[in-house]
Amino acid sequence: MKKLFIQSFIMSFIIVFAIAFMSSFAFSVENKNIQIKKQPEIQQVKPKKPVKIKLKRSSEGKYTWELSGDDVDEIVKADKRLKKLLTTE
Repeated sequence: MKKLFIQSFIMSFIIVFAIAFMSSFAFSVENKNIQIKKQPEIQQVKPKKPVKIKLKRSSEGKYTWELSGDDVDEIVKADKRLKKLLTTE
């Protein structure tokens, strides 16, 4: 009785292992047929670099600054904002 149980256990283990092996093989064959297409209209957006400001204050209390950056429009906006905030009347 015990010998029959061990034999049936071994046979069922072999069958389960064979099915798992065959299904993994079939899955790998299906994956080889997949083609990846790139869409050129979708591009990654680069983050904007901030405007760098070097602010200096003279001994007389007046401010000067140097601006640098990649986007000219952002540099102009920063310059206008600094003039508005730092000019003393």
